[in-house]
Amino acid sequence: MFSCLRMEFRTIVDIPKPRFQIEPFEEMLFVGSCFADSIGQRFVENKFRATVNPYGTMYNPASVLHTVERFEGTPRVVFITLGTNHVYRLKETGEIVDNCQKRPAALFQEEELTVDECADYLRQTVELLCRRRPDVHVVFTVSPIRYRKYGYHESQLSKATLLLAVDKVCIGLNGLSRTSQARVVRESPCPSAAYFPAYEILMDELRDYRFYADDMLHPSSQAVAYIWQQLVAHYFSDAAKEFLREWAPLKAALNHRPFDADSEAYHAFMDKTMLKVAELQKKYPTFAL
Repeated sequence: MFSCLRMEFRTIVDIPKPRFQIEPFEEMLFVGSCFADSIGQRFVENKFRATVNPYGTMYNPASVLHTVERFEGTPRVVFITLGTNHVYRLKETGEIVDNCQKRPAALFQEEELTVDECADYLRQTVELLCRRRPDVHVVFTVSPIRYRKYGYHESQLSKATLLLAVDKVCIGLNGLSRTSQARVVRESPCPSAAYFPAYEILMDELRDYRFYADDMLHPSSQAVAYIWQQLVAHYFSDAAKEFLREWAPLKAALNHRPFDADSEAYHAFMDKTMLKVAELQKKYPTFAL
């Protein structure tokens, strides 16, 4: 007998519903690996007041803390993307450096932070942000980019360390016991920190080399676009989604590169586009090109 059951050929990652929503033109901070750059740039392009890695790309929890300590803004939403638990310590001073600045490798000692050490740096980061702005919402992600120089198995161990550390921070901030760990994945119970499963989306839901760039390590533009869509679907308010729908055709028009920029047709096209931009600015007073 013919079966009417729908066949599913991929596993869909469950994305916990956050306890806040991202509003249009939200002030935001993105800190972390190059994946933070990729996602943060999406917010910039869509007119959110987003600051992305103000002091350069940061890969480990210690460097993330250093950035937050230096950053003077007080955004309501902060995304932290962790890439690795490997750090470089300057032998002369014992400090963890964020950038070796092309100095000789002999000056540094490479170390791997433990789960507890990673969690401690992340906890300090969240507590600092909360002191500056009590209503801050911190969203942790783990970069899906693998680090070939460590070896693929070692890279997975590094990611596992970061995932355990984030899990520990979210549980601890909400006063849960270790036996309640499963609740974090389903409910994101932490009042000031949540976890967005970008790593799991690429590794499990997409799970195909066609979603990787030519180096087979970084996510492709299509994969980043899909993760962006999931962020919009689960984290954006209705007002933010509505703005994106209105802004998308205007953004495409403004990015259009004509064959003849001096033609009457192109000037008419741009005049019509700018009238629509003016209408959007009336509806959203804080909107600016």
